[in-house]
Amino acid sequence: MTGKFGHQRFLIQSALRRIFASPLGGILNILVIGIALSLPAGVYTLLKNAQTLAEQLPGKPEISLYLTTKSNDQTIESIRTRLAQHPEIAGSLFISRDDALKKMQQDSSLGDVIEALDRNPLPDAFVVTPRVDSAAVLKKLRDELAQWDGIALAQLDSDWAYKLEALIALGRMLALILGTLLSLALIAVTFNTIRLQILTQREEIEVARLIGATNAFIRQPFLFFGAIQGLLGGIATLLILAAGIRLSNVPLADVALLYASDFRLQALGWGDSLSLLLFSLYLGWLGAWLSVSRHLSRIRPQ
Repeated sequence: MTGKFGHQRFLIQSALRRIFASPLGGILNILVIGIALSLPAGVYTLLKNAQTLAEQLPGKPEISLYLTTKSNDQTIESIRTRLAQHPEIAGSLFISRDDALKKMQQDSSLGDVIEALDRNPLPDAFVVTPRVDSAAVLKKLRDELAQWDGIALAQLDSDWAYKLEALIALGRMLALILGTLLSLALIAVTFNTIRLQILTQREEIEVARLIGATNAFIRQPFLFFGAIQGLLGGIATLLILAAGIRLSNVPLADVALLYASDFRLQALGWGDSLSLLLFSLYLGWLGAWLSVSRHLSRIRPQ
């Protein structure tokens, strides 16, 4: 067991020496990986912060139900009962047309105009508080309530939830597409790097095969090289994200102050950071494995 760990330690040290054999080239390769991964990771970080900001916004989504002018006490009581029994509704508040008119007179500068009206133009209404904030559920609930007898109009007052969720869903799709394309590019970078190493070590590989080395044994140094290069690229990604968030929080603090908020961009959590490092390590390993598998098959001892 000690010998096995010693061999792996040797492979890791050997991979690090190869990566930084040309310091400038090694650092540039790591930066290429870090910058490429920082683009989808940055979009993901912004989406996480957007969700956090949405949760901090005051107010809950509400649905206003405006009754028809023909509604009577029986209709109002029927709607009140159905709202109380609905599993997706937390509560409701009835606002009569007279109360609505009085409130408008008090809260606006149109008191004189309202007093000059021959009749009250406002309808009776219910303000409904749903149990959930999901935009899809809110839209479905609004459409359902709009079909009830006695309801003239159902309006989602806080439709920002639907718009925000749609934008976040779009952002996730863009991050997925961008991440996939850049991942393929990073695999290609590692593939080409390993190919050049195999070509420069062709004679060593031929000699190793002559003395009985298996393909699995020959692959190991290259796979460790690709995996460690990918891991270092992931670390560079986290450093780039941390620097970007730190710099962005300086002007963001001034903007947040204007809205009496202390909102700040937050870096990725431990779980997301570990996932990013493992993903970058896997991309490096995969690129190395593809390159080694392709080019070792073309090398035959002379």
